[in-house]
Amino acid sequence: MASATNVVKVGSRKSQLALVQTNTIINKLKELNPEYEFVVVTMTTTGDNILDSALSKIGAKDLFTRELELALEAGEVDFVVHSLKDLPTRIADTLVIGCVYKRDSEFDAVVMHPKHKGKKLEDLPENSVIGTSSLRRAAQLSRKFPTFKFENIRGNLNTRFKKLDEDEKYDAIILAEAGLVRMGWDDRIAQVLTPDECMYAVSQGAMAVECRAGDRKTLTLLSDIHHQDTAIACIAERAFLRRLEGGCSVPVCVSTKLSKTKLTLTGGVFSIDGKQCVLDTHSKDLPEEPANKKMATNGHLFAAIVPGNIDPALCHIAEEVGTELANLLLATEAANILAEAKEQTARAVMEEKARKEREMVEKTKQGEVTAE
Repeated sequence: MASATNVVKVGSRKSQLALVQTNTIINKLKELNPEYEFVVVTMTTTGDNILDSALSKIGAKDLFTRELELALEAGEVDFVVHSLKDLPTRIADTLVIGCVYKRDSEFDAVVMHPKHKGKKLEDLPENSVIGTSSLRRAAQLSRKFPTFKFENIRGNLNTRFKKLDEDEKYDAIILAEAGLVRMGWDDRIAQVLTPDECMYAVSQGAMAVECRAGDRKTLTLLSDIHHQDTAIACIAERAFLRRLEGGCSVPVCVSTKLSKTKLTLTGGVFSIDGKQCVLDTHSKDLPEEPANKKMATNGHLFAAIVPGNIDPALCHIAEEVGTELANLLLATEAANILAEAKEQTARAVMEEKARKEREMVEKTKQGEVTAE
């Protein structure tokens, strides 16, 4: 039986996928540290509660993380598990990303309505309706399939599958391949999209564990599952997004290649309608011999990620690749595309807020009529 000092409280969203991811982390930590006991504390986030609006219209960057972070700051849990792509590139100073777990597939996947079994996107008829809550996916795919209609679809994976299979609204939906595989639903994948077809989201397919910045015990525990290649790739991607000041409200995408000798990052910025895009690629050589991992970092974080057991020199190079690529794009038309996209989404947020206020007024009026 674990002593009180060896009991670790783990925060997680309540969705099935979130719990699968949380238990993946716990099981790995148990394997390496059998003397610890892990207790899961579940909670609901703002993003889980708001299902009738597109993510880009809600107007917040921490939709799926804030409640978990508040529990972490309050000491109610010791660490929380996230899909790293849900974590903003800037988090509270009191918190850090203690480790990045080995990345699963970073690609997007197509799931077809049963009536289209065996087909790919290119086989669908004109005016097909594709469900996605991602501006990034819609912007890229609308360039390749200009006759398709891209409609918002929200909810956890179970809910989205039900909407696809039971309604006649959607011909297909686009989801992250990693989530489908983690749920054991890879048999529904009709097509995996290559970066040439649809570049992926920053840190897609990677899980992150967030903890308090000064919690040495937890940071030491997490350092054993900090995956170097994944962390290096995600530091580059997050540094890119951070410099662009993007998020789910702006169609920003990446594709990363990492070898023993080179890190290469391709990044793209799209207009919301997909008609404009700027792509560029930047790379740096990696040192043949690792630097001293004990070298001082002076507490420096890399897009909120701690170096932990990873060579800080590699972390610095990754951060430079992402930041420098963003600067290359910001020196082009991409800056105007980003500004316009942010302005459009800001307007959409205000319109969505006004719509909800009108709905609330209408419901209040109906309640008054019923009461009379």
